[in-house]
Amino acid sequence: MTKTELINQLPYGLPFLFVDDLLKVSRDGVKGTYLFSKDSDFYKGHFKEAPVTPGVLLTECCAQIGLVCLGIFLLSQADDFTPKGMQIGMSSSQMDFLLPVQPDEKVTVTSEKVYFRFNKLKCKVKMHNSQGELVCKGEISGMFKTEGNA
Repeated sequence: MTKTELINQLPYGLPFLFVDDLLKVSRDGVKGTYLFSKDSDFYKGHFKEAPVTPGVLLTECCAQIGLVCLGIFLLSQADDFTPKGMQIGMSSSQMDFLLPVQPDEKVTVTSEKVYFRFNKLKCKVKMHNSQGELVCKGEISGMFKTEGNA
């Protein structure tokens, strides 16, 4: 599966897709990028005079790149994988927020697989800003359900 095909398998669309590019995908982790456009609606009300990206959206970006992309990649390694009817549920997250992400800032998310068994994936994730500074880090877990493992 190519990186573009993997992104196309994500169950998200605009305006809730937080993956622009995947730089690296392996059985052990993923590295990808996203640009938080200044035109996004959430900036209009999240601190009117000095907007910043909400932490819940930073977590979502980390989950989409670091957990969901990796989960789809790992599942695609099975012979009977089909993305049709796939369901994904985040089961836990613990994030530490260290720096704000400004409008029009490009971030890079890196994940490291902790474990993947019984279609439950747990990853350590880190997000860096365009200056290479650590923005947030944590652990995210999720469950994957496909038609083959219903």
